Amino acid sequence: MSHTGSCVCGAVRYTITSPVTETGACHCGMCRKWSGGVFMSVAVPAGGLTLEGQENLTTFTSSPWAERAFCKTCGGNLFYRVTAPGPMQGDMHVGLGTLDDANGIPFTGELFIDLKPDVYSFAGDDRNQMTEAQVLEMFGGDSG
Repeated sequence: MSHTGSCVCGAVRYTITSPVTETGACHCGMCRKWSGGVFMSVAVPAGGLTLEGQENLTTFTSSPWAERAFCKTCGGNLFYRVTAPGPMQGDMHVGLGTLDDANGIPFTGELFIDLKPDVYSFAGDDRNQMTEAQVLEMFGGDSG
């Protein structure tokens, strides 16, 4: 089953063509500033998403290993894409809130769990949780 979504104004629309099997949360400072809170996203492998209105999309290189995409018209955040060479290059993390229907996707992981502010928490703990050190190691140890 494909999933569709868009930015706030609809100038950029997308279809996720690969299976959507997980939702994750990132607590790093950059994701919190970019999203205004915890960044909840669905994992999409490279090539698993098609875009409409790509001329309205712009990106910001936010770290040595990734870029963030948003709509030039409304400023709505859409996804985070891995740019670093390696097996994850091109993988995307599409904002959960941008999906037209986000129901039924399991919550499977949290990144930068040691940086999570005390102001919020999620129920349960039956998901993978990675610290800042573990995430940075995964991307070659450079925090940018």
